[in-house]
Amino acid sequence: MKFIGIGLVVLAAVFWGITGGIADILMSKGWDPLVISFYRGAVGLICFIIWFLLSLKENWIVSARLYVFSILAGIGVAGNFTFYFLAIEASSIAVAATLMYTAPVFVLLVSFLLKIERSNWFKWICIIGVLIGIVLLTGAYNVENLSTGFVGIVAGLAAGLSYALFIFGFKKAAAIGKPQMILTSAFFAFSVILFFLTDRKELTDVLSSSDLGWFILLGLVGAGVSFIIYLIGVRRTTPSTASMVAMVEPITASLFGVLLLGDSLTLIQVVGMALILFTITALSVKQTD
Repeated sequence: MKFIGIGLVVLAAVFWGITGGIADILMSKGWDPLVISFYRGAVGLICFIIWFLLSLKENWIVSARLYVFSILAGIGVAGNFTFYFLAIEASSIAVAATLMYTAPVFVLLVSFLLKIERSNWFKWICIIGVLIGIVLLTGAYNVENLSTGFVGIVAGLAAGLSYALFIFGFKKAAAIGKPQMILTSAFFAFSVILFFLTDRKELTDVLSSSDLGWFILLGLVGAGVSFIIYLIGVRRTTPSTASMVAMVEPITASLFGVLLLGDSLTLIQVVGMALILFTITALSVKQTD
């Protein structure tokens, strides 16, 4: 049973890694990152509605707090998807995916500020380790010749911060309702937000475009199917194991970029990426314990 759970989490992480590659292909065809983000979430929303309706009586709950936290999660996932794709456009899949996984550090720093958690040497070592990894990965040690543009760095870190907001909102909502209800509410809020932020003409152009299949695949792989199998997998394994296994995503994204899209990484960038992933994994496991 545990290995089935691990397998599902790995599969979800691989799907998320591939999502960055699909988005990069669509951006190379001239599609705006906001449009790509909208369809990723909108197709996901359709999947979540179907999942929700399959057991409507068990999932339905009326709670103002549930909706507030679900909307907060929706804002987080809207920011995460959009900033992630902007980071890919401005830098590379490998850099964007790795910077997005700095989310636990943001959660930790906010916890310190709000006095929810006490600081200790281990946590500060993790924070410093991630910062060093970011410097190596982005080439920030050489200000005159940054290997990643400033926009790419900011967008990647903003994706991580948005991811932290999604985690916070989802966890608070999960204490009240079931995942089906939460994801449906969160992605409904997501779709409404991005609908008003995105060029309507370009949104409708997608429906008659030859790239429509790519957009549907992006939504299924990057949101609908992947979120559902991830949540099923998490239920069948421990949170610490799920945290470690989910790190497959940036590795998959990096391999996709390097092997299929012609991205390249220097040895120093690889070291920086490894340092970030190792430190975040250690922190996640320790926090769960």
